[in-house]
Amino acid sequence: MIAARFGMARLRTLAVTLLACVLPSLATAHPLAPALLQLEERGGGLVDVLWKRSSLSVPGSNIEPVLPPACPATTPATFEEQGVAVLVRWTIDCGTKGLVGQPLRVDGLGPAKIDTLVRIALEDGRSIQRVLRRGEPEMIVPEKAGRFEVFADYLTIGFEHILSGADHLLFVFGLFLLCSAIGPLVKTITSFTVGHSVTLSLAALGYTNLPSGPIEVLIAASVLALAVELARDTENETLMRRYPWPMALLFGLLHGMGFAGALREVGLPQGEIPMALFSFNVGIELGQLVFVLALGIGAAILHRISLPIPLPQRAAVYIMGSLAAFWTIERTVSIF
Repeated sequence: MIAARFGMARLRTLAVTLLACVLPSLATAHPLAPALLQLEERGGGLVDVLWKRSSLSVPGSNIEPVLPPACPATTPATFEEQGVAVLVRWTIDCGTKGLVGQPLRVDGLGPAKIDTLVRIALEDGRSIQRVLRRGEPEMIVPEKAGRFEVFADYLTIGFEHILSGADHLLFVFGLFLLCSAIGPLVKTITSFTVGHSVTLSLAALGYTNLPSGPIEVLIAASVLALAVELARDTENETLMRRYPWPMALLFGLLHGMGFAGALREVGLPQGEIPMALFSFNVGIELGQLVFVLALGIGAAILHRISLPIPLPQRAAVYIMGSLAAFWTIERTVSIF
């Protein structure tokens, strides 16, 4: 393995370098939530439309749904603010043909840098769920979403969520610094994976339903706690340093509830819940694996060059702790 060949010391140096490079983008722990376009047939050709988007936006972006030309609006749009989201509701008339075979599009996804979840409930009870993104902003309403489409969509959502969630990645970064060898690192990362997979599955299936605000505060606090542990003198072996994998398992349970909040925003498709849940989990694990492998690949590159200034591990820990403290305070204030 790359890590075994070049050693944990070089990997830590690489980690510090990477953290310094991405620091400007870590001030916000999560990207904007995906938009939602929901259409529900209710007979007689009438379709109830719900358009939900964040009230925050990237400067210069404006995402808007483009509904079928053959489906004119029959009621004026009503607006409602719900936290940081804006909900717009109205009704359209698609006639006797209904929604099947009609085109749907969302404009502005590229500049906004977000995806849009499309949920469709047909009159005969069938449910269709797709994700529109910058590379594929348009769809034709099919008879029924295929299993492969569900797998691909939710795998992508999970993959993008973990790689854009700076707090989760910083925790993995902290586990990386905590472990002194490859064996403990693999065991610790695996324990973290098991922990968040358990609570993600339980929450997504409705067995647990905790408010997202306190969970996000605790996730930030877990990153801060790990940073404090890493800042301690290594000569004093604490329980966390001696047994990192139980700690990773415990905090993984907490982070899994954060992942579940993201999945709850997206929703699970009727009839394909196990497939969607499985592929979302796979996407998260793939993203986590890419992050860890990036450190290993970078170590191989770093081995061939000489840095003008050596970067101490403590600098990375202080940056990590400062960001975690900022998130903890920010999220606590937002609750009240």
